[in-house]
Amino acid sequence: MRLSTKGRYGMRAMLALARWYGEGPVPLKSVAEQEGLSEPYLEQLMSELRKAGLVKSVRGAQGGYLLGREPAAITAGDIIRVLEGPIGPVQCVVEFPGGEVCDCAETCVERILWERLRDSIAQVLDGITLADLLLEEKKLAPLGEGRERGCQPS
Repeated sequence: MRLSTKGRYGMRAMLALARWYGEGPVPLKSVAEQEGLSEPYLEQLMSELRKAGLVKSVRGAQGGYLLGREPAAITAGDIIRVLEGPIGPVQCVVEFPGGEVCDCAETCVERILWERLRDSIAQVLDGITLADLLLEEKKLAPLGEGRERGCQPS
């Protein structure tokens, strides 16, 4: 089970905005440069995040993006669900099913495993906020140090 670039890059962009929280709108170009990501691709991600209320956009010369809520009020789960969809390792146990359940759902022992896995993933994602990640980042290395040592975008 892997997240797509939408989820991974979206999380990185949201963390970048969290670093600048309270300093006004951040040009997407600045986020793209800091994170080593494609600006056009980030624009697509920001559009989805804006529609969900996780970011706000400001037009004009001093425009850019800012978080829609404070970093402590945005969880990793909020971001991943917007960009990747409902959490579920297999279709029959997604969080918000669209009615698609297999014929043997009531007697399927594997379903117990998939539900527990889904619930565990959701619990971790919902239990970590952008503010939590920024605190952890400070413990790891000063801002920018990791990339200067050769860390590449995932």
